[in-house]
Amino acid sequence: MHPINITAGVLTLVATAVTAYLLVPGIKRMLGVVRAGAPAYGRTDDPKRRVKNMLVETLGHTRMLQWHWVGIMHWAIFFSFIILSSAVATAFLQVWNPHLVLPLIGHFFLFEWISEAIAWLGMVGITVLVIYRQRNHPRSLGRKSRFFGSNFWQAYFVEAMVFLECFAGVLIRGAEYRLLDVQGDSLASTLHFPLTSWIGTTLWSSLSEGGLEVTITLIALVKVLSALIWLMVIARNLTMGVAWHRFTAWFNIYFKRESDGGTALGALTPLYVNGEPLDLEKMEDLEEEDFEKLGVGKVEDFSWKGLLDFTTCTECGRCQSQCPAWNTEKPLSPKLLMMGLRDHAYAKIPLLGSDQESLTEEQQRELERPLIGTEDLFGVIDPDVLWSCTNCGACVQQCPVDIEHVDHIDNMRRYQVLVESNFPAELNNIFKGLERKGNPWGMNPRDRMKWAEDLDFEVKQVGVDVESLDEVEWLFWVGCAGAFEDRAKKTTQAVAELLNIAGVDFAVLGDGETCTGDPARRAGNEIVFKQLAMENAAVFEETKVKKVVSTCAHCFNTLKNEYKELGLELEVVHHTQLLNRLVREKKLKPVAPADPAAKVTYHDPCFLGRHNQVYSPPRELIGATGADYVEMERSRERSFCCGAGGARMWMEETLGSRININRTEEAIGTGAEKIAVGCPFCRVMLADGLTAKQADDESLVNVEVLDVAQLLLQSVKRSAKEVVAEAEAVTAAAAGDEPTDAEPGPQAEADPGTITDTADAAPAAQAHTEGDTDTTAELDEPDSAGPAEDAEIAAEHNVSVDESGTATEQPSLLDEIDDEESK
Repeated sequence: MHPINITAGVLTLVATAVTAYLLVPGIKRMLGVVRAGAPAYGRTDDPKRRVKNMLVETLGHTRMLQWHWVGIMHWAIFFSFIILSSAVATAFLQVWNPHLVLPLIGHFFLFEWISEAIAWLGMVGITVLVIYRQRNHPRSLGRKSRFFGSNFWQAYFVEAMVFLECFAGVLIRGAEYRLLDVQGDSLASTLHFPLTSWIGTTLWSSLSEGGLEVTITLIALVKVLSALIWLMVIARNLTMGVAWHRFTAWFNIYFKRESDGGTALGALTPLYVNGEPLDLEKMEDLEEEDFEKLGVGKVEDFSWKGLLDFTTCTECGRCQSQCPAWNTEKPLSPKLLMMGLRDHAYAKIPLLGSDQESLTEEQQRELERPLIGTEDLFGVIDPDVLWSCTNCGACVQQCPVDIEHVDHIDNMRRYQVLVESNFPAELNNIFKGLERKGNPWGMNPRDRMKWAEDLDFEVKQVGVDVESLDEVEWLFWVGCAGAFEDRAKKTTQAVAELLNIAGVDFAVLGDGETCTGDPARRAGNEIVFKQLAMENAAVFEETKVKKVVSTCAHCFNTLKNEYKELGLELEVVHHTQLLNRLVREKKLKPVAPADPAAKVTYHDPCFLGRHNQVYSPPRELIGATGADYVEMERSRERSFCCGAGGARMWMEETLGSRININRTEEAIGTGAEKIAVGCPFCRVMLADGLTAKQADDESLVNVEVLDVAQLLLQSVKRSAKEVVAEAEAVTAAAAGDEPTDAEPGPQAEADPGTITDTADAAPAAQAHTEGDTDTTAELDEPDSAGPAEDAEIAAEHNVSVDESGTATEQPSLLDEIDDEESK
């Protein structure tokens, strides 16, 4: 054996021993921190689905690929880390003997192809991501950089080590080829060295057999030592999420809240006390110390899954880049929140149970540090950070490793409200209104039916016109905003009128309805939420509610997802879903305008879109009206919040700029004349934002905010006589003549081409369904019909179709583009 091999072999053994000495205790400390957390319930059900989802998300990079090019590059690095681990294993052998390879697969050509391809892709991926990080560096972009606050040295260290491993991998492969070639081995071919043989014939061509053996030994030594140094560094830095996530992400994804792979949105995780969801009827039996467990008041109160979340945070900043609070100069960054909690957890938890006299002053201070507190109190999280959250879920939607930010934030709010009684003063009023009047505005419950007074038909009320919901098909859940807020009342009236036109049999609860409790729960007042939810549940059982339609995205989410805790299984749909079904079934027949259609944009409510994945029905309904639809840049999964969620509707914005103004400016920037919404909270926020902008710009006076139902009602109520008159006017204009029996006007001057352009969205929304269906999934999927029926429908709406019944033109939606992603 050559002396160099002996030296290299001994060095690897020593380095391996040192690495094990540092790494094993480090892993134990990490496990000790995670296991110190409270129980996390419902994380081990359906293991087969969990394993499947874990493999899909990790190997397929499904969540990473939300940012396409960055995701692709990370995929290459991810696989280079996995595949090239085998190259490090080979290097452990080659430091002793440069001719050795892994048994069985060492010379298997498919393994060699993959290894070489991944090595090259890994170098390309690292190079691209380093450039990307530089182009989006905080030194030039400040807070707008998603890397603001991230630990750059850690990222560069990890990237440098991965690049070094990949680079050493292709160099050693080239040397191996040349050594085999010199020896006349048949393995020296492009079949076994497809992407590295040229390195052997160029870079290593002048070396002798002995020189090649030494070269392979030295490169193998570099590979082994760099890998061990990487492990030593992360062993000493347990909060180095950019490195540790390569190991912890697998577990974090496996143990995510939803076993089906869904994100931790929709319902909040229940508040558990002694292993069971909070039960108001058992509160009298609780011990004094049990009340200290109402939420999270100390870092060790987080569940072990929460602590695993903090450990896994990669500091990528995707959540930060999408957060409406951070984007309006507020102190909340989901990323920095996770990093702060992680640093505190790893500093405090290992000290728990230690002898107080043995601790340093700094360690004592960390132990006594309040979880929520201002800077002068040395708090881990500033109260302004905690209460800036709108619960929009953008952070959860974007996180590639399934961190559950919203649950953690609201668990801390629960403790502040229920135990500390420390919360924004504005919330006092809504808590009182909810407790005393059953609505956050504190309005008289007897006024819940006033919205129906101006309608020209009777709205059935349970207990007055019908005894129970068995007598009708749907319960129309009006909601507090829909009953009391003047702008939201118009939406309520529009939906009721549309249901009446369509012949849908429905009823309302009237003064028997009370708030679902969403504002209370999202503000942290779990007790008030439970009181309201139990009251509603009792009413539902008494009135035999089975199918509910709601105009409020927050009510929709709460009734659909949160009330399952109470054992209620309801079919809950949003009004846009039900109205979309009625259009497809031709029970509602929107008519496109003959005049150039108004330009309309749509704002996705967070609790309808991200929290419940309802994106298509509202857009299809807008298309059915013949509107000239234009998409905002931030839409669907990346829609920007209106600012009202998380009980922020009732809290004043005193920090940074206003979220609703930011969103309104984006909507106005599309040139839309109408801003369509699907939630009364959104309507209030965007209408207020529009009013503020109109005060500064008179040209915006004709822009208005409307619910999708109002747009549909306007289209449905266009009379047959009006349609005929418009058609005659258009025909006359096309022939160059003015109509003889009508005054010249917009109809006479309309461009026939605009009729097709603005009307051809209608068939897409009027795809045909025969009969009724009770499944909410079917509300989102259009049915298909034959060409003849498509042509018939198209004729009703002045749409040009080809022989197959397909519209010759289709309305276009702007692609969802992220500026950083496009780079």
